[in-house]
Amino acid sequence: MTDPTSVPPPEAASGEAAPGETAPGEAAPEWRGVERALLPLRRFVLLCWLLPLAVAAGVVLALTLGAVWASCALLPLAAAAWGWGALRRNWRSWRYAERAGGTSRTESGGDLLVSHGVLWRETTVVPYGRMQLVEVTSGPLERRYGLSRLQLHTAAATTDATIPGLTPAEAERLRDRLTELGEARSAGL
Repeated sequence: MTDPTSVPPPEAASGEAAPGETAPGEAAPEWRGVERALLPLRRFVLLCWLLPLAVAAGVVLALTLGAVWASCALLPLAAAAWGWGALRRNWRSWRYAERAGGTSRTESGGDLLVSHGVLWRETTVVPYGRMQLVEVTSGPLERRYGLSRLQLHTAAATTDATIPGLTPAEAERLRDRLTELGEARSAGL
C-alpha cells in the first residue's frame, strides 16, 4: 500500500474549499492511496487491446493498400505509449479517506471520501448512514494481481463510489468497518 503521507489530499480548483476538506479545528482525514499492483494490471489491459489492434491493422493495410499505408498501424502503438504514462498519473490520483463524525444527530455522522482524476478531479463523499450496500468484487485479472475492488451503493446513484486496487484484506476490512458504521449511523435515524 502506498504511504499515506506521500499521497497529498486533493486540492481545491479555486480559492474555495474542496469537497471533503475539514472545517477549522477538525482533524484532517488520513488519505490512503491504492495498491501499486493496479498500475501493471491496467497497463496489461491496455497492451492486450492495442497491440493486437496494431498488428491486425498493419496486416490488413499492407495486404489491401500497400506497405506505405501499413505505417498507419503505428497509431495504436502511439496510443499505447501515451496511455502508458497516462495510466501512471491516473493510478496516483486514486485515494480514499475515512472521516469520523460525531455520534449525536446534530453532529456529522462521518463519511468516506473517494477522490480520483487527473484533469477533472472528482471527490465523492459517501455518508456512513446513507450506505445501503458495500460489496467487494475481484475479477480474474484482479485476483491474478492480488487486488479487489470495493463498491459502495447508496439510495442516490450519484453518490455511489468505487475504490479499485485494494488488497483483499484491506477491502474486507473496509467493507466490515463501513457496514458497521453504516448500521450504527442509520440506527439513530
